[in-house]
Amino acid sequence: MRFNFLRSFIITTVTVVFSCLAVNAATLTEKVAAGGNPSLGFATAVPWGYPGENGEPLGFVNAIALTILEEMGINEVDTSVNEWAGLIPGLNAGRYDIITGGMYILKSRCENIDFSDPIGYFGDAMMVPAGNPQGINNYEDVVSTGATLVTGIGFNTVEAAKKYGVPDSQMLLVDGEVGILAAMNAGRADVAVHTVFSVQEHVEISGGKFEQTDATKMPKEVMNVVGIGFRKSDSDFKAAFNEAMAKVKGGDKWMSSTAEYGYTAAQLPPPDFTTAYACANK
Repeated sequence: MRFNFLRSFIITTVTVVFSCLAVNAATLTEKVAAGGNPSLGFATAVPWGYPGENGEPLGFVNAIALTILEEMGINEVDTSVNEWAGLIPGLNAGRYDIITGGMYILKSRCENIDFSDPIGYFGDAMMVPAGNPQGINNYEDVVSTGATLVTGIGFNTVEAAKKYGVPDSQMLLVDGEVGILAAMNAGRADVAVHTVFSVQEHVEISGGKFEQTDATKMPKEVMNVVGIGFRKSDSDFKAAFNEAMAKVKGGDKWMSSTAEYGYTAAQLPPPDFTTAYACANK
């Protein structure tokens, strides 16, 4: 698999103009048939999707996407690293063709883009200072203690926190995972909420400064599935992508390529937790 790296913020005006014209003129299926490379858009979200030293797509979502694309006979991709909150707008603006950032399939997102069949099953967790001095394990605890909760702009956890009564005055919204960890390190927040995978990564990075709370005390409704994002106009490519996925999901290459990122058989999505179900109920 070959990768070509392009940072979205250094694209020249001329390139943007011609890229937009190309997007308007061809679907992703037509682009690939004409010899073009699909472009993957993702943020810096370890271990989901993030760039390597040379811009190569790392993380288990990228690994899964590449495995599926190779099954489709596609062996070269371009990559574009973006801010998390800009991933969906960037996709629809034609800056890249596929979102591999590790997005939960949510009703609000399904209104703007299409998702592949689910590639993983995950829940959320909270991170607090070591020892959990305020005894926070869920959103109700955040409300009752008056703690400041930090999470990312555009994250599913924003909606979840509001659903369970966390007022805006107790929420600090920042830009992505880096912003969450920075806010906790600076003491601007008492508790952070994100996916279990990301919280585990932040706890490890902190060297004992923070700990993960008891995830079993989080609402069961926080369980979600992750999908690969496509423009709604690329439904034919998405269908082919799903067909290829069905052939490799849970197979040796799927599991071996994701093992280093902590993805296990426990993350394989339940058969009844479909994209249609998530779009209607999450």
